[in-house]
Amino acid sequence: MSLRRILPACLPALCAWGLALGQNAAAPPPPGPAAAVANLEPEPPPPVPQPAPSPDGGAGYGVGSDIKAYFTAPLRWDGGQWAWFGGALVAIGAAHHYDTQVRTHFVKQLGPGQRFNSDDVQDAIPTAAVLLATWGYAVLTDDRSGHEEAWTMLEAAGLGSVTAYALKYAVGRQSPEDTDNPNRWFRGGSPSFPSWHSTAAFAVGTVLAESGNDDYRWIRRLLGYGLGAATSYERLKHNAHWLSDTVAGAALGIATAKFSMDRREGREAGTSGLTVEPVPGGAILAYHLTLP
Repeated sequence: MSLRRILPACLPALCAWGLALGQNAAAPPPPGPAAAVANLEPEPPPPVPQPAPSPDGGAGYGVGSDIKAYFTAPLRWDGGQWAWFGGALVAIGAAHHYDTQVRTHFVKQLGPGQRFNSDDVQDAIPTAAVLLATWGYAVLTDDRSGHEEAWTMLEAAGLGSVTAYALKYAVGRQSPEDTDNPNRWFRGGSPSFPSWHSTAAFAVGTVLAESGNDDYRWIRRLLGYGLGAATSYERLKHNAHWLSDTVAGAALGIATAKFSMDRREGREAGTSGLTVEPVPGGAILAYHLTLP
């Protein structure tokens, strides 16, 4: 067979073979181990740690959130807190059993023609003095923990006072100045239950007792709880309250102080909040935030 006949017959096969070689030369080589590693997707960054939620369900801290958390606290109470509440009710009930005997004890100490001299302002002076002394000392020494302690005292006394007065007018119990019957509830006269003075004194006193350095814990507790006990005694001595009024005030004040101290610990743990802080010559509204 001549070459002239062979070339036309092989030409299509040669063209197809050349085209295939061209495509193989243009294709990239298969990836090696390094290229395979480079093509892997990058791992997602680790999650940013979030601060622990506040006791009021993550609403934060500050004056407004503290008030909201305080008045909605029973919705979040655990078994231990409900047990404490039940114990307080038992203590109030036991004190109510001795209301008449305690009143009679102080009434018998009056001479002929004497009357009780119940001075509400005088009985509140020791509590106000402890609060102002704590605040003043913090200002003089520029002690931040002292500022926090004074603010916690003020918050506890304020929240407890609002609750005490709400209960006073809701329950409407007559005071021993108005009647010798401790069972006159939902009546007119001077609202007696619970004792506002006892509530405020134990609120401020509990913060004093449980704050600060443990080296002086026994002194703080002696002064703090002594303030509440002495104030309650004066209210009984002045015939302004029944025994059960002061016990209820003590329970309310201690519970409110514990709440305010827990909120303070939450703020110190790094949550932002709005507070009122003392400064020389007055006070400032401050927003604080602890950065990680």
